[in-house]
Amino acid sequence: MTTTSDPACSPVEVTAIGEDTANDLAEMLKSLSDPLRLRMLSAIATDPRGEACVCDLTDLADVSQPTISHHLKKLKDAGLLQSERRGTWVYYRVAPERRVAVASLLDTFAASMISYGPEERAERVETLRRMDARVESLAQELVESFDQLNPEFVTTMVRESYADLVRSARFTQHLIPLTERFARQRFTDYTRDHHADLPQVLFVCVANAGRSQLAAALVNKLGEGKVVARSAGSSPAAEVHPHVRSLLVEIEGEELAGKAFPKPLTDDAVRAADVVVTMGCGDVCPVIPGVNYEDWPLGDPALASEEGVRAIRDDIEGRVRDLIASLTSTN
Repeated sequence: MTTTSDPACSPVEVTAIGEDTANDLAEMLKSLSDPLRLRMLSAIATDPRGEACVCDLTDLADVSQPTISHHLKKLKDAGLLQSERRGTWVYYRVAPERRVAVASLLDTFAASMISYGPEERAERVETLRRMDARVESLAQELVESFDQLNPEFVTTMVRESYADLVRSARFTQHLIPLTERFARQRFTDYTRDHHADLPQVLFVCVANAGRSQLAAALVNKLGEGKVVARSAGSSPAAEVHPHVRSLLVEIEGEELAGKAFPKPLTDDAVRAADVVVTMGCGDVCPVIPGVNYEDWPLGDPALASEEGVRAIRDDIEGRVRDLIASLTSTN
């Protein structure tokens, strides 16, 4: 009887995070392995004040205040929260160095956990397969529209734009028109003449589902055609948050608000901007020489209370008015 041995393994070089980093990350993830802690972290991160008191969190679950404090201490020990005692109460806020990580967890990873059933998953795969031909057809249309650009470059950018959007898309029926609008915007940004065109500002947050959408809409309304506004997200959500969508309707009307959708951050959008305004997305924006950068510390309206959303909107409007004045004072 003969035996057949397994083929020899041919090791390849692999890249992994360092052991110390893995240990630190494992400890942090362990601190989040409790549903109540995740809910408390979400409540603190989305509070329009930028912080929350222990007393604000007691309604999240039917547990005692000492239990709430115990869970908050675990999050603080993991480096996710900072605390400050004021009188008899302790206030908690997300640690500055963890804001991007927490925002990504809540806005992107949590949303991506929505699962598809077998039938829905199979239908989605088949729909995306059929869309390949539609993407190619769209690319050919845009090659003709932007005939000053290299056809291969246009085709590649259309495919990239589609790929960027499909990653975060919950539904696929609008992907082709969204791809067309996103690609056209990218081509316009790519060919922008800084000296001849209107001043342009880019608003960037993590999900592009709240603050940055509001800011861009307010600029486009209050700027009266004298400033161009764009918005993007470092990890765009699947759709604009409903609370924010209703505010967009008030600002720019049903038709324009209905066209708003989260867009990925691209280098060409940054290069086209005269000013890039970041809103809680940390250092994800590429640094382009000649572009001015500002950071606006704002609460996130996506999950705030109705009153909090209004307060954030008013805060953004005040900042937008100052920005428009600075961009148009010399034009």
